[in-house]
Amino acid sequence: MKTEEFSYNLPKELIAQTPLEKRDDSRLLVLSRDSSGSPAFAHRRFHELPEMIRPGDCLVLNNSRVLPARLIGTREKSGGTAELLLLREHGNDCWQALAKPGKRIGRGDTLSFGDGALRAEVLEVRGGGIRLVRFLYDGVFLQCLSRLGQMPLPPYITKRLDDPERYQTVYSSQNGSAAAPTAGLHFTPQLLDTIRSGGARVCELTLHVGLGTFRPVQTENVEDHVMHDEVYVIPEETARAVRETKSAGGRVVAVGTTACRALESAADETGTLSRLAGSTKLFITPGYRFRVTDALITNFHLPESTLLMLVSALAGRDAILAAYAEAVRERYRFFSFGDAMLIV
Repeated sequence: MKTEEFSYNLPKELIAQTPLEKRDDSRLLVLSRDSSGSPAFAHRRFHELPEMIRPGDCLVLNNSRVLPARLIGTREKSGGTAELLLLREHGNDCWQALAKPGKRIGRGDTLSFGDGALRAEVLEVRGGGIRLVRFLYDGVFLQCLSRLGQMPLPPYITKRLDDPERYQTVYSSQNGSAAAPTAGLHFTPQLLDTIRSGGARVCELTLHVGLGTFRPVQTENVEDHVMHDEVYVIPEETARAVRETKSAGGRVVAVGTTACRALESAADETGTLSRLAGSTKLFITPGYRFRVTDALITNFHLPESTLLMLVSALAGRDAILAAYAEAVRERYRFFSFGDAMLIV
């Protein structure tokens, strides 16, 4: 497959720059699949989602929480500007990070943030601008990061975010992501309670969103793209809920591509969740056979992105591109702070 096959035209003004005042006021494009392969669309609001979740379904959320992972400081030797985007913790105060300017930050260099309140020693130089760094500080690292770090918003968002909690889901609890699992940004506690009271299960897993969110597919052929790896944990109670839902004929509804990847990565050939923690490089493209995910709640994704390829694998490329064209015509808001889609 050619990467260009997953492109579409998007007017710049449809890229959402700020979140809505109320999370669940966002629009919801419902894409229904049928045996004929012809997509059917319905235009709803996200607060109407409980009407589309059936008793016996299982809604799976990604509870990862975004770190204020963007640090801007100086290179101690030269005094020049340095930036780190923290991607993954390695233990013993060591982190994998994306460094800028990559060509000027080498092994043995030390970076300073907050006038030296937090310092980072470069231990290894890895490909693609990645560095392994060890942090030096007094006190508690996460408190230092909270004080000195910035929320790592995607580059297409150029407006200031006044409330950083709007780039967190209301159920986020596990620190570790470099970007939000944005499909979950539409939920409120009340909406989740309504879904539970309607007879569906709501359960959680953790997948920490990493570098791949910031890196588009740059190869001509989809198959040549090297997928990023991300760490996930699926609690036993979630695995049990998924097994029982499947056994009873209910649907597993993944909230976001991250939850979907974690579920599919943990499943064996029979669709049973057999590996409840690990690191995944699973690249889901058209032709993939889904083992666990029956339905998906997702935002609208960038052209030629791995996420657009994943939703195309679930619904079909032609159906997804038709849905995106419909969303453009109807002036939906796109990307992280934009509107949502339900694929059933």
